[in-house]
Amino acid sequence: MRERPSLSGDWAIDPQHTRIGFSARHAMITTVRGSFNDVAGRIHADLEDVDASHVEVTLRAASIDTRTPQRDEHLRSADFLDVEHHPLVTFVSSRVEEIEDDAFLVTGDLTIRDVTRTMSIPIALTGVRTDAFGVLRAGFEGSRKVDRRDFGLEWNMPLDAGGVLVSERVTLEFEISATRAQGELAR
Repeated sequence: MRERPSLSGDWAIDPQHTRIGFSARHAMITTVRGSFNDVAGRIHADLEDVDASHVEVTLRAASIDTRTPQRDEHLRSADFLDVEHHPLVTFVSSRVEEIEDDAFLVTGDLTIRDVTRTMSIPIALTGVRTDAFGVLRAGFEGSRKVDRRDFGLEWNMPLDAGGVLVSERVTLEFEISATRAQGELAR
């Protein structure tokens, strides 16, 4: 059996093969999903000293995409992301813990609309492989529920039958493909 390449090293998030998205209840009965199409980030992984590991992710808020242009424009407005004044959504880790084999808890600061909250996000390593073009890739997946009001995303509309148009709880969804930084050898 072939040994898996090491995760240790520097990685760049591949925006063409990464989805950082969200899902939220709409009208109390359906789920709306969306994602950010402009994603950048880097990962420094050190399996010998996990405390030295670090993650940074930046999303362009205006790249939000729910496949409905009218809804996307509303989400870009001051009612929600206010992209004119807050163009970036960022996450910067302060701690990475390996909680099981191939399972990590990444703690850091998530900033939306210049409001920063510390949170922990469970992330699973889905694999490390060389792709068909000879590029070493690592895959990660995870999710985390947040209360959007914690970030100043307060807009809502009450429904006649009770409840609200947009749920306060939003699930953040991470499907990340990262490529080994140029010049690093696959070990």
